[in-house]
Amino acid sequence: MVKLGLIAGGGALPVEIATHCQRAGRPFFVIRLKGSAGPELARFPGVDLGIAELGKCIKALKRAGCKAVCFAGLVARPDFRTLAPDLRGLRALPGILAAARKGDDALLRALLGEFEKEGFTVEGAHEVMGDLTLPPGPLGRVKPGPEHMADIARALDVARAIGRLDIGQGAVVCEGLVLAVEAQEGTDAMLRRVGELPAPIRGSPEAPRGVLAKAPKPIQETRIDLPTIGLGTIQRAARAGLAGIAGEAHGLIVLDRERVIALADELGLFIYGMESQ
Repeated sequence: MVKLGLIAGGGALPVEIATHCQRAGRPFFVIRLKGSAGPELARFPGVDLGIAELGKCIKALKRAGCKAVCFAGLVARPDFRTLAPDLRGLRALPGILAAARKGDDALLRALLGEFEKEGFTVEGAHEVMGDLTLPPGPLGRVKPGPEHMADIARALDVARAIGRLDIGQGAVVCEGLVLAVEAQEGTDAMLRRVGELPAPIRGSPEAPRGVLAKAPKPIQETRIDLPTIGLGTIQRAARAGLAGIAGEAHGLIVLDRERVIALADELGLFIYGMESQ
């Protein structure tokens, strides 16, 4: 079984992947990115490194015997003026800077390319854990009604449209009206904004309306940065008065799936996977 190098940022996804590897008996080694990775990753074998310490990262992975790498977790876009790269990072920096000016997806592709140059295979989180992504149809007991399907389709169209421009991955639509699109602030902040909109144009926890949809960017490198939902997304969507969450089937990662389904069912919120046309 190929040993996996997990390059870990913040959030629940890296912990889920590490726990999955541990249970499955797959050998792994964690690069915990300083300033991003959570303390809960300290219990797994690995090392703490800065985001620009590319040479140290590659050496650590090779010393550990890793043949594949997986990027997972939240990492804020760095201030490149304050980075302190090592020699290998310094060599890669001009290409990474040039890619960064083209958008997040180009930046991520450039970063993946540096690891592929070193002989590593890159695996997506959904490839490491085959049951992570949203299946077609409803996930849980709550199902969208006919009145929700048009909002789902429109919200996904909007999410794909902003994705083509490398802006974000999510949009909120209520009865055909686009309430918000996601940019650098992320999904949580977008949902907070929705909850602050005038009551007549949105739902409420007592009378939910509208849909959050998340979709991979059409230009996206799917081995990294697939859209994700978790317990926090469910809670914030319910507080914003939404009726449900939708995504492209197999194009949305669902973290902590059993608890997410249970919470969505409890709150009366649907989760729906739309099959590609």
